[in-house]
Amino acid sequence: MTDRNKGILFALSAAVIWGFLAILLKIALVYLPAMTIVWLRFTLAFIFLGLILFFKDRKALEVVRRPPLLGIVAALALAFNYTGYIKGLDLTTPSNAQVVIQLAPLLLIVAGLVIYKERISKQQGFGFILALLGFVVFYRDQIGQLIGSADNYNQGIIWVTAAALSWVVFASLQKLLVQKHHAQGLNLLIYLVPSLILIPMVEFESMLTLSWSIWLLVLLLGISTILAYGAIAEAFKLIPANKVGAIATLNPILTISSMAVLTAMGVSWIDPERISIYGFLGAALILLGVVIAIAAQGRTQLRKTIAKGWRLGLKRE
Repeated sequence: MTDRNKGILFALSAAVIWGFLAILLKIALVYLPAMTIVWLRFTLAFIFLGLILFFKDRKALEVVRRPPLLGIVAALALAFNYTGYIKGLDLTTPSNAQVVIQLAPLLLIVAGLVIYKERISKQQGFGFILALLGFVVFYRDQIGQLIGSADNYNQGIIWVTAAALSWVVFASLQKLLVQKHHAQGLNLLIYLVPSLILIPMVEFESMLTLSWSIWLLVLLLGISTILAYGAIAEAFKLIPANKVGAIATLNPILTISSMAVLTAMGVSWIDPERISIYGFLGAALILLGVVIAIAAQGRTQLRKTIAKGWRLGLKRE
């Protein structure tokens, strides 16, 4: 498998994890405060990844022993990303949060152009404009469908937008850092810094009454953090930043479709969502824009790459 194909598969893996993550976080918010969840995600990820690297690749730990300044800044940016996202999710819905957070990879395309001098074709520019149009259509639909407070909803959108901007800072720095430092060692540093600075915001007493099933959910959130950001770090090493951002944007498909199924089932453990045909149209425009924006790889080539990756994986098993 070529480095390009590996990079695409890593980015797709992160997209799948993030697609379900919003739903899991929304459930966790019923039982734990937002900042406690953020701290648990970073702390568990640090513990799990630290143990793996200690036994498998101790050279990676050098990044933590001698942390680069930009690595610390990237960690702070990701800490704000997690904080802004979960606060926005608390005020909106999983589908809304997942759609709005897609501003991050779209802005990452711009960062790839400005910072890394990556090329953006006319087709990518058209995709970018199409996605922005989709954001407008989706937002107008959700305001129209809103039953609760519009102020709360708009505050949630602002929080998620701020999270998207901070993710661009993180991803831009990560793209630069992985060229000189061990990718997973950097991730370990990025988990450690928020684990320390967020301690004053943690409500430890809220964890004392959790059932074993909620603790399993919390552990799953920690593991998903390792897997998603581990995959995205490897992807940044192998393919340009704008390609990573474009592929990662596909994750709302899973979130929206999963929430549609859960709403139709009438489950009681997560609030239902209301998305009209215009909302689905807006989401479709966003995703279509992202597909168009994938650098130098049309839809046909992307499908071939995915299919080839699965075939190779099955052969190895």
